[in-house]
Amino acid sequence: MFNSYPYNSEKIQERIQSILKQGKKNLDPQKAYRQILSFIDLTTLEGADTDEKAISLALQAGNYFSAEKNIPNVAAVCVYPTLVKIVKDNLKDPNIGVASVAGAFPAGQSPIHIKVAEVEYAVEQGADDIDMVLSRGKFLEGKYQEVQDEVQAVKNACGKAHLKVILETGELKTIANIRKASELSILGGANFIKTSTGKIPVAATLEAMLVMLDTIKEYYEKTGIKVGIKPAGGISEADVAIDYFLLVKETLGEEWLKNKLFRIGASRLANKVFDLIK
Repeated sequence: MFNSYPYNSEKIQERIQSILKQGKKNLDPQKAYRQILSFIDLTTLEGADTDEKAISLALQAGNYFSAEKNIPNVAAVCVYPTLVKIVKDNLKDPNIGVASVAGAFPAGQSPIHIKVAEVEYAVEQGADDIDMVLSRGKFLEGKYQEVQDEVQAVKNACGKAHLKVILETGELKTIANIRKASELSILGGANFIKTSTGKIPVAATLEAMLVMLDTIKEYYEKTGIKVGIKPAGGISEADVAIDYFLLVKETLGEEWLKNKLFRIGASRLANKVFDLIK
């Protein structure tokens, strides 16, 4: 299905610098800020999360919209499975989705039947999106078919919910591993591939993002099927979000600049972007 990946780290860095330089020449910051706000999965994934915090986040998610200023709300709220229903019940805007991490997040170190059961529970609670974690241990052992089969099993458990597969690129480390994990996730049925859990020191990077975007592009060119992308982990400043925005725009094109194909996982970014909109 996929060709041999032709880029090393040096070439990828060159491409990133070229893409950002070119993209910023034609950038309309105010339009970009509005689009970025609409891509955000407003996220809380802490052990101390409470019903009260989930309600607060749900209310926050619906407070950005302004028809007068053409300001959208965020795409979704992302929480643990036990908080899905309370978020769903407190969203003021029915167009805002609820995403849930499920499948033994963040380590992925559970048997597949446990992962599937948690996914099914999250969907029953009302999750529109499921963010699963790739089994990095199995991947690093070279058990590629087993990894792909797990993605497929979770995809089947999602029903109508969209599946985002978190690669945890900081643990995969190499370009070759990030490329292979992207391929397996897509072939397993992922609707999105996502960089990171935000739970390890090395989260989203532009290098990993470009490898993933190249994989999505090749798959689209060969099949006509569009797979989404979600950088997450450490994206808390507007200028950083702009860089990821430009990578998507310049690599995949305007068609991907919608929240059905582009999400950003963040907890602090939304307010910072909103404050920049005029």
